[in-house]
Amino acid sequence: MSDSPSDGTVVSVKDLHKSFGEREVLRGIDLEVAAGEVVCVIGPSGSGKSTLLRCVNLLEQPSSGRIDVLGVEVTDPDVDIDRVRTHVGMVFQQFNLFGHKSVLENCTMAQRGVLRRSKGEAERVALANLERVGLADRAHAVPGQLSGGQQQRVAIARALSMDPQLMLFDEPTSALDPELVGDVLGVMRDLADAGMTMIVVTHEMAFAREVGDRVVFMDDGLVVESGPADQVIGAPREERTQAFLQRVLDPTHQHPQG
Repeated sequence: MSDSPSDGTVVSVKDLHKSFGEREVLRGIDLEVAAGEVVCVIGPSGSGKSTLLRCVNLLEQPSSGRIDVLGVEVTDPDVDIDRVRTHVGMVFQQFNLFGHKSVLENCTMAQRGVLRRSKGEAERVALANLERVGLADRAHAVPGQLSGGQQQRVAIARALSMDPQLMLFDEPTSALDPELVGDVLGVMRDLADAGMTMIVVTHEMAFAREVGDRVVFMDDGLVVESGPADQVIGAPREERTQAFLQRVLDPTHQHPQG
């Protein structure tokens, strides 16, 4: 697997369709993400954002279309998807931590099982990433002793411990109490500043505008508008984008804005 495709494209999605039974959730998505780019995907609930993200690392099997990740066509039936996934970190709404394992163990299991790192090496890497998310002092706690925001930061540290070249975030703050959102977004902001390639499905408009190099607005299974964050969020061209942003940015609309 090439470390980085020669043209600098980390993710390429072409004419992606995905149906669940009769319902077509993605209706021809095109998206490219360059190395070091942060792309924030916004849009109403049910617009296909999470499905798009899950298709990128084949957690959902596309109905048709082509997806290349790090120079490998993941829609090729013969692809070694586990090999591709070792280079792709994913953080979900729910933290998916093993409750009976310590924070440190949660961050070392995949390193040892998949990357075949020694216990000492895996712990060294895990502790460095826990330090990065501000939780080195909680390495020996179990997830139940942590707040939701801390658990999500552990989930990020766990993903980073695999040395990914691409990070996928699926609404990483939507399950958190509003006062815990800022710490998680702060970690993500630091990652972006460090040059990590990221696709972030989010409802945090301030984060998308500040951290996103590009914002993609999806509605009804289509990319309606895509462009620099300031333009899409600050001066959207499409009526559907304008209507959506008016709803979520309206101060009377009860939604945590982190």
